[in-house]
Amino acid sequence: MSASLALPRRRELFAGARDTLPLLLGAAPFGLIFGALAAPSGVSAGGALAMSALVFAGSSQFIALSLLATGTGVGLIVLTTLIVNLRHALYAATLLPHVAELPLRWRVPLAFWLTDETFAVVQQRYAAPLRPGEDPRQRHWYYLGSCLSMYGNWLAWTAAGLWLGHGVPQLQHWGLEFAMAATFTGIVAPLLRARPMLGAALAAGSVALLGRALPYKLGLIAAALAGVVVGVWLEERAAARQAQADAGGYTT
Repeated sequence: MSASLALPRRRELFAGARDTLPLLLGAAPFGLIFGALAAPSGVSAGGALAMSALVFAGSSQFIALSLLATGTGVGLIVLTTLIVNLRHALYAATLLPHVAELPLRWRVPLAFWLTDETFAVVQQRYAAPLRPGEDPRQRHWYYLGSCLSMYGNWLAWTAAGLWLGHGVPQLQHWGLEFAMAATFTGIVAPLLRARPMLGAALAAGSVALLGRALPYKLGLIAAALAGVVVGVWLEERAAARQAQADAGGYTT
């Protein structure tokens, strides 16, 4: 690799990790609590680390822990976590135009490492105007930098939670999960500028509150589906109105 190519790639890689740093701080207590909850839920330390390494989806991992603790069957656990993670399909669809030209050896790991936090950072990077002399074909290194920082952070805090869970009683009841709620609020709030996004958020939030007492976390599943349905419906309505306006403007 020539020095002229290596330098921009390193810059993008480190910039992705740097811009993800505030979100790493928010995810840290979440990973800590997950590690601490593993043993009481009947998951071994090795199993918890494997889950963080191979699943790498905080909300799904917490749901899986709660379902495992109640003796839920594997099939329902897989289905529940799949539905909860459907939002990642929307993330992937948004980023697809920017990574479609990458080879498969890039697209597969980037898809696996895609999280809410990385999406929030990376989509802003892709939407930013080009800097003087910047090669847009190197931006996937920024994506990789965000991914690796989030992945390493999650594994490290899972391990810390496993270790501290044995020595710090009731760590999961310290209220540390507030940091993750604040992080998600910071991720979502700047995106609520268009009616479809705002409608999706309100629909999902309302359904989540109404269904919070449902078993097997079905309220979260219903909330995710409601948000997707309302968001798509509002986007289609907005596109139809725009098409009518364009057609009217053309004929006049």
